[in-house]
Amino acid sequence: MTDMRSVRVLAGVSGLVVLGFSLGGCATSPTYGTGVTAAEQLMDDLGSAASIGSSKKTAGVKYTPRPGLVVPGKGEEVALVEPQASIADKTNGQWLESPEEMRARVARETDENANNPNYKSAIQEGRKLNSKDQWAAFREARKVQEGNYEGRRYLSDPPVSYRQADPAVLQDLGEPEKAKEKRRKKAAAMAKTGSNWWNPFQ
Repeated sequence: MTDMRSVRVLAGVSGLVVLGFSLGGCATSPTYGTGVTAAEQLMDDLGSAASIGSSKKTAGVKYTPRPGLVVPGKGEEVALVEPQASIADKTNGQWLESPEEMRARVARETDENANNPNYKSAIQEGRKLNSKDQWAAFREARKVQEGNYEGRRYLSDPPVSYRQADPAVLQDLGEPEKAKEKRRKKAAAMAKTGSNWWNPFQ
């Protein structure tokens, strides 16, 4: 019994020593612009928490019960407004068709028109193309790939007015090659003589 008591006393003293060192370290801790150290703020918060039950600020406050619900009188009952039908429903005409539903629909239509020789499903129309249609589809795909299509096909495409060049700029062929060659020969001849009077910035 004595040993247990001595252990408790030793644990309590060691706890007080650790608490004293920690508070000593907090006493010199920064205030972060508040002017109050962390230990002082902790003691203030603990004191405020202990005095919540005996606060004098709420002593004279009168609490009133919540009023009852406002309901219509007898004979004045009206039907509630029906909620709006959700547009996120498969019955909506603009509901997107999933790939599984599309395959099921095509299979169902194919089975229903099994004896109809004039019926062509979407799968058959995509597979049966003559050479002319295949080349046309290939050229169109190449135009889309190279960006040579007319108008705006994607949101990333610039406006049509930005893709049209000025005809005057397209017709301007620039300086003739003969004039360039003549100027180069003249500059080479002047460089050989070592005279730079015609170009004072060199």
